[in-house]
Amino acid sequence: MSRDGGALNEQQRAAVAFGEGPLLIVAGAGTGKTKTLAHRVAYLIEGGVSPERILLLTFSRRAAREMLSRAARIVGEAQATKVWGGTFHAMGNRPLRTYGRALSLPPEFTVMDQADAADLMNLIRSELGLGQQQSRFPRKDTLADMYSRVVNARQKLSDVLETSFPWCSPEAAGIKAVFHAYIDRKRQQGVLDYDDLLLYWHALTKAEKTGDVVVGLFDHILVDEYQDTNVAQLDILREMCRVNRNVTVVGDDAQAIYSFRAATVRNILDFPAHFPRAEVIRLEQNYRSTSTILGLTNAVMEPAAEKHAKTLWSERGTGPLPRLVTCLDETQQADIVCKAILEQREQGIALRQQAVLFRTGHHSDLLEVELGRRNIPFVKCGGLKFIETAHVKDILAMLRVLENPLDEMSWFRSLQLVDGIGPGTARQLIGALGVRRPPADQGAGVPSAESPLLALQSESLPVPATASEAFDAFRWALREAADLPPGSQIDRLRHFYEPVMERLHGNAEARLRDLEQLEHIASGYASRREFITDLTLDPPTSSGDFAGPPLLDDDYLILSTIHSAKGCEWTSVHVIHAADGMIPSDMATKTREEIDEERRLFFVALTPS
Repeated sequence: MSRDGGALNEQQRAAVAFGEGPLLIVAGAGTGKTKTLAHRVAYLIEGGVSPERILLLTFSRRAAREMLSRAARIVGEAQATKVWGGTFHAMGNRPLRTYGRALSLPPEFTVMDQADAADLMNLIRSELGLGQQQSRFPRKDTLADMYSRVVNARQKLSDVLETSFPWCSPEAAGIKAVFHAYIDRKRQQGVLDYDDLLLYWHALTKAEKTGDVVVGLFDHILVDEYQDTNVAQLDILREMCRVNRNVTVVGDDAQAIYSFRAATVRNILDFPAHFPRAEVIRLEQNYRSTSTILGLTNAVMEPAAEKHAKTLWSERGTGPLPRLVTCLDETQQADIVCKAILEQREQGIALRQQAVLFRTGHHSDLLEVELGRRNIPFVKCGGLKFIETAHVKDILAMLRVLENPLDEMSWFRSLQLVDGIGPGTARQLIGALGVRRPPADQGAGVPSAESPLLALQSESLPVPATASEAFDAFRWALREAADLPPGSQIDRLRHFYEPVMERLHGNAEARLRDLEQLEHIASGYASRREFITDLTLDPPTSSGDFAGPPLLDDDYLILSTIHSAKGCEWTSVHVIHAADGMIPSDMATKTREEIDEERRLFFVALTPS
């Protein structure tokens, strides 16, 4: 247990070598949870557990890779690569492909990302005429947020409206109609959204023909960042462990800050109640911060109403005291922060080793202006992910059409790439292609005959004369790409798309690099289905689209919301707008639970250094 990053401390060793049954590892900030979890995986394998019967659930593929890479240094790569490792959604996708027919789910289903799900709701909203009312009806992103909360928090719509969207309560009937139509439309098209992956996985564990098989796949289940799980994920975990109770979860209730995503701190607080006779081991030795910083963070969490009691400590010495600086206004705050950043740079702390954290994105607006004036380069975390950029979504829409010809939203997006075809014509073509079928025609899922793709070659489609040449290029691109390897499919579609991209979007050179990168990624996959699914469920985070030209400067400051900064480390951290109304936010102080989450958010802001 010592070949990966040095010896383990006493608490880490106890967690790694724990035997059978449920285990909660309460891992305070900077206490080596990744190292501990990786060693536990290796310990189980060395103890005779078959690696393919270990399930490691994380909140990003990168985290899973990091843990399994560390485990591989101990037990060897051949063993570690057999472990099932990835996000809840990605791991749920795997048994659904194999056993989904028990739930009338075709194996060729496609997965919508969150933006596509919102677009489908918007289409239904328009069809139902709910946007033309005299009163304000929620828009697509709000509808998608409501729906996700209903699913992940396992709450009734009326409760979600009352607690999180009170202004939408008068529109409850219309919202319910949108949701029912949305569910029906997904079933007709053979598509799932992110939330469905959890719902269907849970259903598989309870289904008559598949329940015992799916539940029996694993001897040990390990979950990282357990404080960020929601009720739907808890339900899956409890079912997966109803026979074999070997579940290890790692988390820190003091870092539970994602209730706006339907995560609930109750999961980690109530773990001993959810999994009776659970052992609790606390990791309290911090390897990141000094004792003075930890004294402050311990004091911040002390008044929390409910918590797993722990006291973080460090052997790194005292270090400089944290500073609380009172400013007259935001202009003075920007001036003081910039001076402190430059002073620390002169002391040898590079800009990339410093971060400015804030409660919400617009809190850095004035500071960004001042940084620019003083020639301090910076990178602001956030923005669109790679898969969310328009040009990548366009290519993926065409790939999804080839994979699932009944995917209406992918057709809707793809058809509008043709010069001369707008939303109205796209809807007419979708009808003429037979994309949308009545439920009676759906049977157990997507029909085997790919009739919409065959119909695409018909000369009798209602294509405007002005669009006929471009439409011919579109359908031939789909036809020729259909049976090529994944990388070659993107290459063929890209030749059709490049002039479209130049017409629709700016910064074509950067976007073209993104598409070349997409083609490179796809070339490593044996099937289109696997490529689309992986890219949707765990996409790359970078985007050349919004990154702008590369910095010639070799150093830059990090600006980030506190939520985006969780898990990161810097030598020096500047927290701005630490004042009532901002930290805590005046929008999140109605209940004791909300105030406690704001307390935890401030704790997270103090622990990256």
